[in-house]
Amino acid sequence: MAMLLAALFILTASFAPDAMATEEPKFDSIERDGAFELRLYAPMIVAETWVEGSLGDGSNAGFRKIAGYIFGRNRSRTSEGSEKIAMTVPVTMQPGAGQKIAMTAPVTTEAAPDKGAPGASGNRWRMHFVMPAQYTLATLPVPEDPAVTLREVPAQRVAARTFSGFVTDERVREETALLLGWMKARGLEPSAPPQLARYNPPWSIPFLRRNEILVNYR
Repeated sequence: MAMLLAALFILTASFAPDAMATEEPKFDSIERDGAFELRLYAPMIVAETWVEGSLGDGSNAGFRKIAGYIFGRNRSRTSEGSEKIAMTVPVTMQPGAGQKIAMTAPVTTEAAPDKGAPGASGNRWRMHFVMPAQYTLATLPVPEDPAVTLREVPAQRVAARTFSGFVTDERVREETALLLGWMKARGLEPSAPPQLARYNPPWSIPFLRRNEILVNYR
């Protein structure tokens, strides 16, 4: 609980007017059309974990595991003991390949394509945090929790739709449908399930929140 509160405090502080900007994944903007955007993301490294259950339960469980890793439940490669890693945004969640496109909530989570039947709730998610750009796979601390793994993500083309307010199942379905329709009109074919990316802590003022639906495309 202490680590969770510390993580949320840092994430909240990063959005204060006088705070230093929190690191985000690097990308080039290819096209912007109001709330829609096409992006080319640079390669990145993520710390991720698989969780099961509802969106809310999965988000909480995944956040605890990865927050534990970045706040010291790890083994440093450069010195004795553990190492703290700076918090980044967004936290993303993505449903697995076997789930419907009507996903709900992020921190990146994606259902496991290589697993068998999903959990009792019928939902399996992958959640991830992007690691600060200063690290490589060779220099990142080693997770102590075997449920947390590190993965290098290659450069990727992503369609995005930004929205504010509360993140509900219905709202996510609506925003996802709008993004997929916009992509279809441009002949862009999704290559992975949608992701829900959230940039603010849960107590942020709704109209100031930044949320995004992200869809990789060919």
